[in-house]
Parts: sequence; structure tokens; C-alpha cells
Amino acid sequence: MSDLQIGVIGYGLRGTLSRHAHKPGGGSRVVALYDPEPTSGERFREAYGESAAVHTDLAAFLKSELDAVFVISPDWLHEEHAVAVLEAGLPVYLEKPMAITTEGCDRLLRTAQTTGGKLYLGHNMRHMPFVREMKRLIDSGAIGEPKVAWGRHFVGHGGDFYFQDWHVEQKYGTSLLLQKGAHDLDVLHWLCSAYTTEVTAMGALTLYDQTQDKGDADPWWHGSDEERLTRWPPLSLTGLNPKMDMEDVSMMLMRLSNGVLASYQQCHYTPDYWRNYTVIGTEGRIENFGNGEPGTTIRIWNKRHHGWQEAGDQTYEVRPGEGGHGGADPEIVGEFLRYVREGGATDTSPVAARYSVATGVAGAESLRAGSTPVRVPAADPEVAAYFA
Repeated sequence: MSDLQIGVIGYGLRGTLSRHAHKPGGGSRVVALYDPEPTSGERFREAYGESAAVHTDLAAFLKSELDAVFVISPDWLHEEHAVAVLEAGLPVYLEKPMAITTEGCDRLLRTAQTTGGKLYLGHNMRHMPFVREMKRLIDSGAIGEPKVAWGRHFVGHGGDFYFQDWHVEQKYGTSLLLQKGAHDLDVLHWLCSAYTTEVTAMGALTLYDQTQDKGDADPWWHGSDEERLTRWPPLSLTGLNPKMDMEDVSMMLMRLSNGVLASYQQCHYTPDYWRNYTVIGTEGRIENFGNGEPGTTIRIWNKRHHGWQEAGDQTYEVRPGEGGHGGADPEIVGEFLRYVREGGATDTSPVAARYSVATGVAGAESLRAGSTPVRVPAADPEVAAYFA
């Protein structure tokens, strides 16, 4: 079996994901990059060798002898780049969020349908061990029929990861409810087996606009884990983007198509950094404690109690896998490469990715219009059927 020849569009912060596809002699190898930033090309060749092709022209890149392409460019370029790859007849791995508008997502779905292309979305949380175990338990009937779901995201390094660069300008990302929330909304939809139809939201820029020293830091500075811990409290941070017009707190209520009522909260200046999901069904409640690091557990309460039972009635320990995001990164890349070669079903879904963006867009519209309820537009059934 010859190696798949893999191209990469964008070699920024998420660029290292493509390294999981570089297995010369083992089925796939990364051979080419499109990125107009010179330092990206230098880092790419350091990773993949001096023979790796580096292009600053997209058309020339797409004329390379490629079997598939990873699109991991900045969010506002996802739509443009993925459409170009699909129209070139190549399978595409598209990093989340799918696009920064619902219309952009629908254009991508239509392009894949009309070209007969393979569009795969990088919602790697569907491959995180703790999410997969929650999904398995819920689908097995461990809490009965889901009726209520809550998602909370404590974005402890929000000031470092999002408020220093383009992420906090609406023109580049629409909303952090979309950009950061796309993962969480997709997980809530997956756990509850339905998509959101209506939202009501509120949010505001409540803290980071009050920092005094803005605009002096390298916009790509993330620092080491230990360095980040010293950047506290949040109001002491320096070098944030002075053009920020994005909310640092967002809260959203959702009605799903199967009647489940859900809520999602996101804060970008908490001292801790993790996600918590709770699903309540007709016969119990399930909740995760930890996101895959050692000690992560999933607990189920399915007996009646007088008060708080910390351990739950059943506790499941979740062991992290090998590789980034608790083992999710190598797993999702492996699934994409299998999909390129063989086709077939995948655990990620372009239609689901579209609904996570559409829900985030509707939430942003609602919170910026005084919490007015907003309907989430449905995907074209004919187009969606192509991905079934």
C-alpha cells in the first residue's frame, strides 16, 4: 500500500496536528504546505525535512500531487480554503469551527455534495476518552432518556489563548460562543442525540477590557505551562488585543429538536481550565469530573438520596490515551486517513459541525440583541442527506 501524500494549509498553533499523519512507509506522509507566512515554512521543513514543498500560492499548492489536505488555517479562512480543496477534487480535513457563519457552513456542505467530495471535520472531542465513555453510557440507557443537559467551560487561560490575537475581534470569529463553544455545543448535541432549534443568550465583555497595558505582547505568545500559572490575577495581564470586541462571558439556553432543554456557560478568566458536562435523564444523572487527565472520572447517580453523594452510585475511571488532547488527536487523524482510503461512517459529522456553528451564531445574535430568542436555521435536507 503506497503512502497517501498529505498537504497542509496553515502551520500555526494547530499545525502540529498534521504530524500524526506523517508515517512514511506506514500509510501516509506529509509532503507539502501552503502558508504565506515565511516562518511557517521554516518550521514545516524542520518538522518534515528540507524536501518538503512549501508554497505561498494556493493554486500552485493545489496542483501538487496530493491525496488529501488538512485545512488548519485561521478560522475566517476555513470556508475559502476548504471550498478550494473540495473543488480541486481532494478530501479535506477541516479544523473546527467549520466556518464563522452559518451561510459559510452551508456553502461548504453544498460544495461537498455537488463535487462528490469527502469533507471531514476536526471535532476531536468526539474522540476524547471521557466524552466517548459518557456517550456509551447514555446510549446504553444508564440514565434513561435524556431530558436536560448542562455544559460549563472554565477557560482558565482565556487571556493567553484568545484575548491577545485575532480571536477577540468579531470580524475574524463572530463570537467565542462559536469559536470556543463549537466543541462544547457539538458534544452536547452528540450526548443528547439532537441539534438545537432555538436559543436565548446573554453575555458581555466583563473584565479584559479593563486591563491597563494592551497591545505590547507577541500575539502568538502562549508561554509554558508554568509561565501561564504566574499570569494572575486576570486584570494584571498585559499585551491583550486593544481591538477586542468579543464577550469574555457567555451564557446560552437551548431547546433541542427532541425536546431536551440545555444550557451552556463559558467564562475566560477562571483560575481552573476544564469542561464539565451534566446530562439528566428519566432514570438518573451523569457527570464528568476532569477532561482526561489522570484521575478523571464519570459518575452516575441513579438512586434516590437525602443529600449530596460525592462518589455517585457508579463511578467510572477514564484513562487518557497517548497523544494530544488525551489521545484524541492521533485517533481523529487515523479516522480521517481511513475515511480517505476506504470511505464509510465516521464519528465526526459535517452536518453536526454545521449545527454547532449555527447554534453559536444564533447565540451571538441573541446576546447582542438583548437576549431575544433566535431560531437556529435547519440545514437543507437534501444536502444533509449526502452525508448520512
